[in-house]
Amino acid sequence: MENLQSAVDSLVHSSNTLFILIGAVMVLAMHAGFAFLEVGTVRQKNQVNALSKILSDFAISTLAYFFIGYWISYGVSFMQPAAVITADHGYGLVKFFFLLTFAAAIPAIISGGIAERARFVPQLCATALIVAFIYPFFEGVVWNGNFGLQAWLLARFGASFHDFAGSVVVHAMGGWLALAAVLLLGPRQGRYRDGRLVAFAPSSIPFLALGSWILIVGWFGFNVMSAQTLQGVSGLVAVNSLMAMVGGTVAALIVGRNDPGFLHNGPLAGLVAICAGSDLMHPVGALVTGAIAGGLFVWCFTAAQGKWRIDDVLGVWPLHGLCGVWGGIACGVFGQTALGGLGGVSLISQLIGTSLGVVVALAGGFAVYGAIKAVHGLRLSQEEEYYGADLSVHKIGAMSQD
Repeated sequence: MENLQSAVDSLVHSSNTLFILIGAVMVLAMHAGFAFLEVGTVRQKNQVNALSKILSDFAISTLAYFFIGYWISYGVSFMQPAAVITADHGYGLVKFFFLLTFAAAIPAIISGGIAERARFVPQLCATALIVAFIYPFFEGVVWNGNFGLQAWLLARFGASFHDFAGSVVVHAMGGWLALAAVLLLGPRQGRYRDGRLVAFAPSSIPFLALGSWILIVGWFGFNVMSAQTLQGVSGLVAVNSLMAMVGGTVAALIVGRNDPGFLHNGPLAGLVAICAGSDLMHPVGALVTGAIAGGLFVWCFTAAQGKWRIDDVLGVWPLHGLCGVWGGIACGVFGQTALGGLGGVSLISQLIGTSLGVVVALAGGFAVYGAIKAVHGLRLSQEEEYYGADLSVHKIGAMSQD
């Protein structure tokens, strides 16, 4: 019997390790989606810079999260013998890999907002600080119960703050951090002339669409594998993600009047919003959540660029910041049993947790980018921005004329 139990335990641990490893690889692939979404949206003279930022940011994020961030979030350090950290088939190591891909999404989100005028090395410094300290602080509060906030919400309102796959912990954090950076950087040269918005057309709709599709496919690893074990996996999460994606697509298609940029960001808006409550909502609630997110993105992107003069190149604040906030709130609405959800969620707790995420992100963003701006500067020079970050930073263009 002992041998049988040992074999069963070994099978469970190995299966869970493989399960979460597949999820980690799928979310890792999403970073290619972030890269090509940015490559297709920016002007051609900044395409190389977009590709270089995403890969460099991931490398810096890995170092920051491995040595500092993961310990802040979960109190786990890997500075132990390999014989210790490979227990249970190395499940703890693969769990780190999976959660790292979430952490590294933060600078990938920010990259799209500050594109075309941000300096390269200062952004890498910001990435290190954000992934080592700011993101892990809030991640630990929500997903590891640090500082007792979740216990207090449970005792006071009957449910803790629920964010299954990171509408607020990942996406809203990334979006509001990006807003701080965008405001400190200011708009691109020539974006506003004589009080009018000047259109900067995307360099490649096919690349933009490719980035969107890679993100869509990888997102099912992002959401479904957030269960982190085979025992916890749920088809409800998969179908809710699908319905929210479709809702966001249709809403963006209609509200955006067939604009391909809006169309290919609509499904991403829906997927951002469904992350928090994908394990609780009824599929119809997920559809509504995604549709509202798709419409919200189009409206807010248009208003931010035109009325508010916030030059957020990829619209990461509307897409991740505002749709992430909506996702945190929607979880508290459509997760209720009265609307077909599974229950166990409090709207008040969702509002408090979501608001805290916004405050931490904004404060952290202004602190990090404000300090770097004061010490090193954030922007390319006027001449460097004119010639583009590709030639100014990387000394090579995206296309060869030979």
